Amino acid sequence: MTVRKVLCVDDSAAELDLIKKILLGANFDVVSATNGRDAIQCAKAEMPDLIFLDIIMLGMDGFAVMRELQKDPATKSIPVVFVSSKSQKADQAWAKMQGAKGFVPKPISEQAILDEVKKF
Repeated sequence: MTVRKVLCVDDSAAELDLIKKILLGANFDVVSATNGRDAIQCAKAEMPDLIFLDIIMLGMDGFAVMRELQKDPATKSIPVVFVSSKSQKADQAWAKMQGAKGFVPKPISEQAILDEVKKF
């Protein structure tokens, strides 16, 4: 699979801008959302090739978003990479159990984001 369009989801404007800047600089099409509900709607409308998803968000957290995406046949196959300050081994294991295909700990680095994209 070739990644062209990436959905970035984070309720922190600074974190979201950083991830978008990294991906736009690498010539990816980027769409974004700042909360869980918008992330689900955006995933369905835009059908991105990959999603970078924050875990800790107000309202609906990233794990709940992941479960909703997994329930829908249209979005089930979109790979999700969690991006979070919750980076203990237990958090990473739980992310994989939820269906995540990768994990980038915060603070993020450009290399970590681009390395995840290369996996797909």
